[in-house]
Amino acid sequence: MIRINLLPEEYRRKSRTPLRMMAAIAAVVAINGSLLAYWSWLSFGILTQIDTERSVLQVEMDGLTPQVTYHDALQSETSVYASRETTLAEITKNRILWTRKLDELIDVVNLGGDGVRHYIWLDDLSVKQESGGRAGSFGSLRAGGHSGSAKWDQVANFLEDVEDPSLSKFLDTFATPSSPEGTQNPPDPELIPSEAWSFPFAVQILSPDERMQKTESAL
Repeated sequence: MIRINLLPEEYRRKSRTPLRMMAAIAAVVAINGSLLAYWSWLSFGILTQIDTERSVLQVEMDGLTPQVTYHDALQSETSVYASRETTLAEITKNRILWTRKLDELIDVVNLGGDGVRHYIWLDDLSVKQESGGRAGSFGSLRAGGHSGSAKWDQVANFLEDVEDPSLSKFLDTFATPSSPEGTQNPPDPELIPSEAWSFPFAVQILSPDERMQKTESAL
């Protein structure tokens, strides 16, 4: 049915927007406003916070970078010095203070008391040291020995004094000498002493590990 309103314009009922449409528009406006507010919060709030944190971290990184570089340089120097220290330790471990060894051997010779226990002198002293224990040997100390007495047991007494750690540390570098052996020289009245024995004196050098172990066990 067609309805025609013949009332003048000022007396007609004004048309209203439907309530549902107004609710839908309000909802759309609210959603769009919320989205705009959320986007603004992300753009100006979180982003600003992230930029601030990034700036703080960058400042810390700029301060730590020289320290890290310095630390790396120190680590490199430490490695170099550690390598040098290891090399020096190996050299020290393999080194024998021959002046000390000769002094200790001389002290043992002098312990004889001019014939009371033994009367020994040495000649043709020679030392041969093999680095790394070539052919299973680290070297030796050899000498021609003489005992100025007719008594053979004085040679044995001398070797006992060499082996006695309470008298000398000479043998902490060498293996135990072999059993005494020698040759009696013909008596010569023109010599003092007139009777003597000739005997070989030889000791083998111990390996560095054996020398260290022997030294530590003596402490």
